[in-house]
Amino acid sequence: MEKIAYVNGSFVPLGEAKVSILDRGFLFADGIYEVAAVLDGRLVDNASHLARLERSVGEISLPLPETTERIQEIQKELVTRNQLANGMVYLEVTRGADAGRDFAFPKGVKPTLIMFTSEKDIVGAASARTGIGVITVPDIRWARRDIKSVALLAQVLAKQAAAEAGAGEAWMIEDGKVTEGGSSSAFILTQDDVLVTRQNGSEILPGCTRKAVVKLAEERQLRVEERAFSVEEALAAKEAFITSATVFVQAVVSIDGKPVASGKPGPMTRRLREIYVDFARATAV
Repeated sequence: MEKIAYVNGSFVPLGEAKVSILDRGFLFADGIYEVAAVLDGRLVDNASHLARLERSVGEISLPLPETTERIQEIQKELVTRNQLANGMVYLEVTRGADAGRDFAFPKGVKPTLIMFTSEKDIVGAASARTGIGVITVPDIRWARRDIKSVALLAQVLAKQAAAEAGAGEAWMIEDGKVTEGGSSSAFILTQDDVLVTRQNGSEILPGCTRKAVVKLAEERQLRVEERAFSVEEALAAKEAFITSATVFVQAVVSIDGKPVASGKPGPMTRRLREIYVDFARATAV
């Protein structure tokens, strides 16, 4: 069965899904995207993703062509049409296609909205059991990383470097501190059992899974500090892990080839993953 995508008001076979070569998402990376996990055929923490979508488009004065309520209806319809049990729904909104290639915002152009699905067994992934290695790379991105822009070349290069090194993720470094992963938020557990993750600001994307994990940890009286940390501090930690919509909570067992603690997923990371999966199943829509 060919997968179904959504393009500007229509559900179409994925092979027929097209946008104009003059679309500003293609020409200028003038667009915003979101990725929502699907677990047991339902959307995980989707209200958080749609709220971040609204914030991101607002930051670049990009109007949504549909309400967030309608967007969720389309997401659910795609899940149903593609018979998707586990995976994700990708959505992207751009400023649309004008008659030419001018930098300034065009007038009278309707934004483009596209969505498609992909399959992934997030809960049963082998890397959830073994953990992953990360490498470190300089953070060469623009100054507004809090906006979920489709301009992802720096992250592409970082994750390609990780792939070539046999690692599962790249941690980006700025001023001697970890900002975040190429497509994830970074956490460590210190020797005195404090969970540390970088505070939100323009330096990082406000991760939806990160937000949920912090809340779930605090609800269980775990100590959480939102601050920057160094690679040296991470290597001296009890545990390290990443969070994202596409991995949930995943242990980091080495950094630049050096083991974190025992070099295996630690008990806190395993427990937080269990708690998050329970949360995801209980609240999915």
